Amino acid sequence: MSGHNRWSKIKRQKAAMGASKGKLYTKIIKEITVAARLGGGNPDGNARLRAAIGAAREANMPSDTVVRAIKKGTGELEGESYEEVTYEGYGPGGVAVMVECLTDNRNRTASDVRILFNKGGGNLGTEGAVGWMFHKKGVITVKPGLTEDQVMEKAIEAGAEDVIPLGAEGFEVRTAPVDLHTVASSLESSGLTLGEQKWSFFPQTTVKLEGDNARKMLKLMDSLEDNDDVQNVHANFEIDEALMESLQ
Repeated sequence: MSGHNRWSKIKRQKAAMGASKGKLYTKIIKEITVAARLGGGNPDGNARLRAAIGAAREANMPSDTVVRAIKKGTGELEGESYEEVTYEGYGPGGVAVMVECLTDNRNRTASDVRILFNKGGGNLGTEGAVGWMFHKKGVITVKPGLTEDQVMEKAIEAGAEDVIPLGAEGFEVRTAPVDLHTVASSLESSGLTLGEQKWSFFPQTTVKLEGDNARKMLKLMDSLEDNDDVQNVHANFEIDEALMESLQ
């Protein structure tokens, strides 16, 4: 498991234990609101909203909270207007970092992200600085219960690109971005129990980190994720699993 994937797993575990439940809810509510504003409040015709509602379900978010977020997006209820913006930069050791944000104040968010990069031993770059180093993919989590061969067979039949074992957490099925919900629907129909469905960015190449750079990189990731305007952080670092565990 790559360093960034391992870090993402630890982040999910912390959220499941309630260590960051409030911030997770805030991020999901923002995503639901923006998805509804851009594509309407009906998830059947809005793939992005469907994915956001799935994330809310995985986080055990109350259904009335989801409904309110949708209505704020469609204008039925008054709410903030959020803008999508992605920042690109470099972390310690030359690691490429992409930061996806939803903000009601672009100037504030740009300043906050720049400060976090500087404090974390990196620097904020210009648009396009590192985006070319990543591929966008659809990601579907499959709950444990079947063997890797069984999941692989069903995933191939559904049109997926790859299956990644996650140990006790099950499997991660990767798809072309446009195929996310088609593949998910097929997997569900085949009897698999699905978890999170989302789009993510995966690096084409990685940077191996050790020692102080590894520690600084994980701290930078945590500080970026902790910002209320940040939705997702993607990076191309590799850290030894034992070292990763010792630094958490």
